[in-house]
Amino acid sequence: MPPSANEHRNEPACPFRMDPAGGDLQAEAAELRQVGPAVRAVLPGGVVAWSVTRYESIKELVSDPRVSRDFRAHWPDRDRVPEGWSLGMITFIEGFLNRYGEEHRRLRRMVTPAFTPKRVRALEETVRSRARELVAEIARSAPGEVVDLRASLSWPLTMWVICELFGVPDERKEPLGAAVDALLDTSAAPELVVEAQVHLYRLLAELAEYKREHPSSDLAGDLIAHEREGELSGDELIGTLLLMIGAGFETAVNLITSSTHTLLTHPDHRERFGRGELSAGEIVEESLRRDPPVMYVPMRYAVEDIDLGEGVVIRRGEAILVGFGSAGRDPELHPEGSDLFDPDRESKEHLSFGFGAHFCVGAHLARLEGRVALEEVFAALPDLEMAEAGTEPPRIPSIIVNGAAELPVIPHPATP
Repeated sequence: MPPSANEHRNEPACPFRMDPAGGDLQAEAAELRQVGPAVRAVLPGGVVAWSVTRYESIKELVSDPRVSRDFRAHWPDRDRVPEGWSLGMITFIEGFLNRYGEEHRRLRRMVTPAFTPKRVRALEETVRSRARELVAEIARSAPGEVVDLRASLSWPLTMWVICELFGVPDERKEPLGAAVDALLDTSAAPELVVEAQVHLYRLLAELAEYKREHPSSDLAGDLIAHEREGELSGDELIGTLLLMIGAGFETAVNLITSSTHTLLTHPDHRERFGRGELSAGEIVEESLRRDPPVMYVPMRYAVEDIDLGEGVVIRRGEAILVGFGSAGRDPELHPEGSDLFDPDRESKEHLSFGFGAHFCVGAHLARLEGRVALEEVFAALPDLEMAEAGTEPPRIPSIIVNGAAELPVIPHPATP
């Protein structure tokens, strides 16, 4: 049993040990919130950082210019992390995610125009058409057959959408998505992490070379053009592809799966949704608040000492792990039943897509995919039910993403 955060409130030398497999991320975050605005925590691999899980503390820190994502400039302990660190792939991505100030803004401008609300709205019919095809395949299941909705709808829909945007050839989509999945297991042994990192980088390098040899009018083609102009290095190109393709489908996979699971386990809300009294958008937003698809986003660093109050001072150069996924359940933000799914609540405020300069560029697309998937699956499969009622599906072993590893359901397709 890891020691509790409360036991270490006055013992900064003995930080709280986080569960590398993320067995109960929200319970862990609730415990950390009670301790203070930031808590020293041991992350997977033995790396120590300040864990921040309170809504107001998160907003304060990520808006503070004294907090950086540039590990080269502002994390002196970066060379001490162990080989095969399970958070290393994201922490050390080359590209705008891990840049600071004007350098971050310059690199981010290369991808944001493709994800404006107007451009995302234009994708709706394409997304809906693909979702309808996948749901139709599920509807062809034999009577009583158990189907994994995550593997049959959430994963293929979102992977297809992001790969279409980046012009990823069909034969490369599944291997690339599987390689990203493998790196999200933050409980994996170091040797497996290294193997997964090498494999994913090889796939991305091969994709980049393919796109160089086959010019195209898609987002990967745009990035290749920036590389040719000297505006993007080869490593930054690979890092941007990793970030945009990886985050671009993993977030939506978990959002669709969690939203569907929630409706299947809340029959009153499901009935209202079926009658048109609840919109898919309302369900998606409450799911983002209560069951965020991403929990922690590593890492940030103090550019100088930061006093958060309550005796907590983050020293210059210390690492910070921000729990964006915990903010929506903070009782200070939602005093009434913050752990309950309530699509009628007046405020569904959350930070599940981040906050400030690093707000997720794909937030509009993820919301669209979540809404369309819910509308299509429950329209075509009104009798859909969990395969084992009362049983929670297994979780992805990760502190980064928050979602079910599978969602076994019985479609009960209508008889022709």
